[in-house]
Amino acid sequence: MIERLLPADVSCAATRAETVPDGTLFPEEEALVARSVAKRRNDFATARACARRAMAGLGLPPVAVLHGHRGRPLWPDGIVGSLTHCHGYRAAALAREKDVLSLGIDAEQHAPLPDGVRELVTLPAERERIEPPAAEGSGFIHWDRVLFSAKESVFKTWYPITRTELDFTEADLTFQQRSGPEGAGGGRAPVAAYGDFAARLLLTDPALPTTLRGRWWIEEGIVVTAVLVRPDWRETGGF
Repeated sequence: MIERLLPADVSCAATRAETVPDGTLFPEEEALVARSVAKRRNDFATARACARRAMAGLGLPPVAVLHGHRGRPLWPDGIVGSLTHCHGYRAAALAREKDVLSLGIDAEQHAPLPDGVRELVTLPAERERIEPPAAEGSGFIHWDRVLFSAKESVFKTWYPITRTELDFTEADLTFQQRSGPEGAGGGRAPVAAYGDFAARLLLTDPALPTTLRGRWWIEEGIVVTAVLVRPDWRETGGF
């Protein structure tokens, strides 16, 4: 699904598999998760298997993907990218730095956020926009989960180019839906519902852009989001 959100000069790879064969990881990657529980190891390994496929899409040889600050993936020189994983979906997206300055992707299971989480990750104005009656006619879309995923993609895009972390309350998101949910009857999750979003950044630095733009997609119980900024991002805000 992630490839539906990103332009052709971004190489994407995704899988629904929960595990990968032994030997998928490089030794230095193995060392990073040697003491981790099985779920952490599987998330780490499947995402890096996707990363290797995305590298091949750019004509690059496979290399280890280690991590830096707060687990941020470290890419080869001249490459930017992002990884994501949730139950039932893992993905990687990579591009050449000359074409794309930064990008962020996120995947989540399409379900309501747990009790108490929505209040922690949303602003009052956002809650007003995603709750009834504002969300009337939105089918079975769980907008709180879409919003959470979109903020994750914003944060993943923002940090590599500013070295500044954003809090969940420092971005105010609005959404636009481009299609109605298909096959949403009977309580099933929407299929191929998608659209755009804008993240207004509540920062005080006048030298930084005030808005980033992204896209979202829901299908088969998974929501994916993506933000991409070009080298001229200060003028365009993304895509």
